[in-house]
Amino acid sequence: MTPDTDRSLLAAHTQRLLETAAALDDVSAPSLCEGWTRGHVLTHVARNAEAIGRLASWAVTGERQEMYPGGSESRDAEIEAGAGRDAAEQLADLTATAQGLTPALEALDGPLAAERVEMRGGYEVAAQRLPFLRLREVVYHHVDLDAGFTFDDVEPELLRQFVGDAVDRLALGSRPPAMTLRATEGDTWTVGDGTTTVNGSLGALLLWLARRLDHGVSSESGSLPSLPRGA
Repeated sequence: MTPDTDRSLLAAHTQRLLETAAALDDVSAPSLCEGWTRGHVLTHVARNAEAIGRLASWAVTGERQEMYPGGSESRDAEIEAGAGRDAAEQLADLTATAQGLTPALEALDGPLAAERVEMRGGYEVAAQRLPFLRLREVVYHHVDLDAGFTFDDVEPELLRQFVGDAVDRLALGSRPPAMTLRATEGDTWTVGDGTTTVNGSLGALLLWLARRLDHGVSSESGSLPSLPRGA
């Protein structure tokens, strides 16, 4: 997909997320992210919009910026501090930060002073990839709210891109699991030597890869491969 397509999908999925957030009464309920409530998830998505915006500004101006000033400790503290806000405050923050990010991502269409920027943890990415990375955050964390929206509600082609992205990141690890993913939609991905076959729909496979939840996935060997933490 192109950056234009990613931005178009991002706009649509941001609106869907905002609609879900607007309907939430209890943001203190657990989310699919271990140890986080819905309030943690919503706060993180808002702070991530600001973080992606800083990286987009770096790409355009050439002035280096930290994705999260103060590093992971500061990021985590901000999320914790904002998690207890009520639903209306969360929605207002989510809306304002999403709106603020839009022009920053659109500016990536112009001349870039920095073709690559640095994510949290020192991982470098192409600046043109920022719309996709934000799209991934929005979709994944919409699912994490556990409020009715699931990966099965995502466009099949986007699901394929997400699964492929997750497989690519697994393959970068020092000890990637040896497995073959077979989607009921007909798609196949191989990690390592592909020893173990894991079956499921695109949505079920992505939920397992992203959140280690194995609803709807199965292995021909009877047990699923162990996925490395943080992949």
